Amino acid sequence: MPDDHDWEAYKVPPTRTPVSERTTSVPNPVDYFQSAFNYVLDTPVTFIRDLIEQWQNKNKFYYYHQKFRRVPDLSQCLEGDYLCYYEAEAQWRRDRMVDQEIVEIVRERMAACKQREGPNQFQNCAKEMELLAQVTKAYQDRYGDLGYHGNARTCLMKQKHRMMEERKAAQENQ
Repeated sequence: MPDDHDWEAYKVPPTRTPVSERTTSVPNPVDYFQSAFNYVLDTPVTFIRDLIEQWQNKNKFYYYHQKFRRVPDLSQCLEGDYLCYYEAEAQWRRDRMVDQEIVEIVRERMAACKQREGPNQFQNCAKEMELLAQVTKAYQDRYGDLGYHGNARTCLMKQKHRMMEERKAAQENQ
């Protein structure tokens, strides 16, 4: 880099913005409307809002995600224990919602990668594609074909049938 700069080619901006010269002695009516609005409407509303915020800060309550304890699976419930059945069903529904959100987050990451990479998406988003394939396969293995009204019992039966088919296929291959 040369030490001498061409000051004519790269002019330095002025250090101070010039003040506009007032050409008339008549005051600007916009200034009056702004100050009237400030004193009539904005100041009382701001004062009341500040009072409410001070009152609410005394009763500060922090919101966190609700955490549920893990309950026994439906296969661990005793026969006739309807409370355990209900808790296992609620746990299964929460797990299903979490798994749906996981699939949706991975899908959004995949879409963002495709948008970002453009024509090179197949090369640069291979890791995201593989992750999406794994997550959707796991979701389909667990919740696929249950429909909207699927529940923990039908999911457990589906898992049992899948395990029996895998065991039968392993025995036939030996």
